[in-house]
Amino acid sequence: MSPAVRGFLRSAVAWLVIGLLLGIWMAVDPARAPFVRLAHMHALLPGFVLLMIFGVGYHVLPRFSGRPLPWTRGPMVHLVLADLGLFLLVGGFLLRFSRPGVAHLALPAGGLLFLAGAFLFAHVTWFLTEAPPWQRLKTTGGGTPPSTTISP
Repeated sequence: MSPAVRGFLRSAVAWLVIGLLLGIWMAVDPARAPFVRLAHMHALLPGFVLLMIFGVGYHVLPRFSGRPLPWTRGPMVHLVLADLGLFLLVGGFLLRFSRPGVAHLALPAGGLLFLAGAFLFAHVTWFLTEAPPWQRLKTTGGGTPPSTTISP
């Protein structure tokens, strides 16, 4: 398992714990629930669910497609963008009412950072699911593609 994949999976679990703690906070102090709800949702959905999907995707897509990643540092760049973006988003949602000026800057910045990482994943996924060159060319006689192996 690559360091980036491991990072995505661990980060996803960390965001799960953060989301669960925010949920407990809402249950213990229902008066604060309207202020915490969006932070809770972003910690769980983009934080846990999407980061888990990204991590698993970066692990299995090269193996399913038989092709290496087009940019080997891309997943680590994506991980940094996603975590920083989520930190700004969740923090911004928590600061909306106590420090609206900070939240006004943190929320769009966090969203753009997370979005940039997601676009990077979309690019990698598109590249890996495109037919390899030997399958795009018409062959006569039913030629077989060259063997490719991806190390674990």
